[in-house]
Amino acid sequence: MSEPQTKKASASEIQPRHFQWELDGKVAKITLSRPEKKNPLTFDSYGELLETFRRLPHIPEIKVVVITGAGDNFCSGGDVHEIIGPLVEMRAQGTKDKLLAFTRMTGSLVKAMRKCPQPIIAAVDGICAGAGAILAMASDIRMGTPRSKVGFLFVRVGLSGADMGACAILPRIIGQGRASELLYTGRFMPGEEAERWGFYNRLVAPEALSEEAMQLARTLSEGPTFAHAVTKKCLHDEWNMTIDEAIEAEAHAQAVCMQTEDFARAYHAFVAKKTPTFEGN
Repeated sequence: MSEPQTKKASASEIQPRHFQWELDGKVAKITLSRPEKKNPLTFDSYGELLETFRRLPHIPEIKVVVITGAGDNFCSGGDVHEIIGPLVEMRAQGTKDKLLAFTRMTGSLVKAMRKCPQPIIAAVDGICAGAGAILAMASDIRMGTPRSKVGFLFVRVGLSGADMGACAILPRIIGQGRASELLYTGRFMPGEEAERWGFYNRLVAPEALSEEAMQLARTLSEGPTFAHAVTKKCLHDEWNMTIDEAIEAEAHAQAVCMQTEDFARAYHAFVAKKTPTFEGN
């Protein structure tokens, strides 16, 4: 297993027009920013998110990503007028190729999130629906609030729950039966239930959500970030492995991590009875 960052780019190169992009030290914060409509996605914001997550593997200065929504909501899904309406028009015109191009593009966003080496933390308040629920699902860690509501609403608009990898990823988070219920019914999952079912790692008060998510991100960003990237890759790759195959893959992965300076730093700090300072190499 080789280091996931092979060519360098700069965080300053990311200048989106359809969401907010902020840097806090080693942490990048993405804020979906159409609060008057509960932060829905558009064709443009989809495209910019996809491009951003495709660039992140080449920006080693960013160690962790937080994704959240402006105002009191995370994301209401695809904009009814700017996405759903045009898709219905494509259907009326019989342009199946355009419909497939769209669904592949949205799926590519999830692929890019899973492939970027940085851990992604979703900070979810209020409505988290449709494609918004997928963004939270595709993140590595999810923090929510008691008033949040998560819904995979595709069935409500006559579509299947098989959207952007939901049938593969959601059961691995909350279990097959629970995922089946949510994808068949399209009902909203309240915050406390989402935590109980394991969708959220924790619940926090709405007013504390942003700072707690950023604090967790800062903590992760100070850790052995090359090793974090290896962990993320193994968590993803081992879905399709047998236990024996996974053990062998992890043997190689850990041997690579043992060649890093961070591994040596941790040892020398332990001997000196100090806290190690990791540098991600």
